[in-house]
Amino acid sequence: MVQNPFILYGYESAAYFCDREKETAELKRLLANGNNVALIAPRRIGKTGLIQHLFHQPDVATYYYTFLIDIYATKNMGEMIMAMGSNIMAGLRSKGTPILKKFTDFLSTLRTGISFDALGNPSWNVEIGDVRQPNTTLEEIFKFLEAADKPCIVAIDEFQTVSEYRDANAEAVLRTFIQHCKNTHFIFAGSQRTKMGEIFLNPARPFYQSTAMMNIECIPLETYTDFCVRLFEKTGRSVETEVIKETYQRFEGITWYMQRIMNELFAVTLPGNTCQRSQLEDAVSHILRTNEFTYQSILYQLPSKQKELLVAICKEGKASNLTSADFIHRYRLTSASSVQSAIKGLIEKRFVTMTLGTYEVYDKFFAMWLLQKNIIKVSS
Repeated sequence: MVQNPFILYGYESAAYFCDREKETAELKRLLANGNNVALIAPRRIGKTGLIQHLFHQPDVATYYYTFLIDIYATKNMGEMIMAMGSNIMAGLRSKGTPILKKFTDFLSTLRTGISFDALGNPSWNVEIGDVRQPNTTLEEIFKFLEAADKPCIVAIDEFQTVSEYRDANAEAVLRTFIQHCKNTHFIFAGSQRTKMGEIFLNPARPFYQSTAMMNIECIPLETYTDFCVRLFEKTGRSVETEVIKETYQRFEGITWYMQRIMNELFAVTLPGNTCQRSQLEDAVSHILRTNEFTYQSILYQLPSKQKELLVAICKEGKASNLTSADFIHRYRLTSASSVQSAIKGLIEKRFVTMTLGTYEVYDKFFAMWLLQKNIIKVSS
């Protein structure tokens, strides 16, 4: 059975990773020269894949201990510490028992949440209630990183989440520990440009001017086309370049959507056959049908005002001036105050993203499904 080469989740190998040669080299150069890096890109454009690709470079994998910590789902410092601890332990598991034991020896405040098997290998059983002294436990983690026998790179994904923590001075606490690190360098990856900018470019914030800033954009169409053609041909298939071009334009070159569509098209193209443009609509329709129950559930659970505004933004494509009389009248919304309340909820739930005053539905497949359903009417 041939593996589908269009990987949707995780990292397989360089053979299934498209481009990012310049970005990988730049990230490596910045870290090697002692910089911490704020890596900013919209979600699903490939920043996490870029970090994983960097970590799999032979010289990086040999010289550094590398850790990727996703804090997207965390809500406070305690949960962030749990994410850091469990991911560091997982990252060290393949490095041997001595370094694992060294890590657990440093975590004196979490001893009750770490168990050992007959061979002395530790397991992470820490629960949120076990993190009773967050600052002390965080200090223990940083002391381990600084005492490690190799330099460390810690990538914290969705770093802007820290700005939403309920803990007082969360950014200041992290900055205090990080600024003293000599053996450890950090990649702060974030998908919300505005919040990342506030964290790293606002003189009043603790992380101001503490990192090199790096933005990544979409992979060029020509590069992605060559990548797709190569992967199809490698398994005795071919693909019309118009298919790739139209997909790229429809999804604005966002990597994950490109991969999702190409994954679907590869799956229905038999060896010896050519993937044609006529198959594209079928692929999109199949993906929407597959997700329909999920989308229906999301829509059902949304408050009516948020649902109306979500669909209005969807119909607009890229919406601005949401509280203007024209926008409210065109989509038969209630009032400016109800729009303000609804957009706050939609952004908090991450159904809508906002960049430089422009709003759009985050999930492009969800947006397509909403348009198909034509849920609200537009006023003339």
